Amino acid sequence: MNDIWAIVLSAGLSSRMGTQKLLLPFEGKTIIEKVVENILGSGILHIKVVLGADHDEIADALKAWPVSFIHNENYRDGMHSSVICGVSSLPISTRAVLIFLGDQPFIPAKVTGKVVEAWKSSGKGIVIPLFDGKRGHPNLYDLKYRTELSNLNPVIGLRSIAQTFPEDICEVETFSPEIVRDIDTKDDYINEIYKTTHHG
Repeated sequence: MNDIWAIVLSAGLSSRMGTQKLLLPFEGKTIIEKVVENILGSGILHIKVVLGADHDEIADALKAWPVSFIHNENYRDGMHSSVICGVSSLPISTRAVLIFLGDQPFIPAKVTGKVVEAWKSSGKGIVIPLFDGKRGHPNLYDLKYRTELSNLNPVIGLRSIAQTFPEDICEVETFSPEIVRDIDTKDDYINEIYKTTHHG
């Protein structure tokens, strides 16, 4: 998978959590480390972490992991700015990019594998994982959409590409509820820790 990159959006302020959520413990690591571990487990070799708030601390947490960093100076503008920042830093040889959220440490590696395989087999340029009919992450974009990804509508974000090119979308059922969950609040975090502790 040398020509596929993963971008991890890790620039947010974690304002609803009240502390930097990506540095909270999760399964013996930090949340952001677990996200990276899961991506690597899928066979993706190239990971770009987009930093913003608390960038030094997050970079330090990942210093032992084979990732590269890009700092989003405009991270306060919203998630779309991190996508733009990340995509702009990818090598010209990149054929596709997977967009991961830094606060989803529970997405199984097999889900990422399904998304990549769907891109390879479907001929479609946009792959979106589903759980029970709901769209989740990670989304994959063929880099024929590099220009669109680099000029995202700040209000609609990534959805603008799906809305503009609906005929080029492949939806793949994952049977994994984790793809539609993230950790925004303390209650979210407590619930995820409980699930992990009691259900594995």
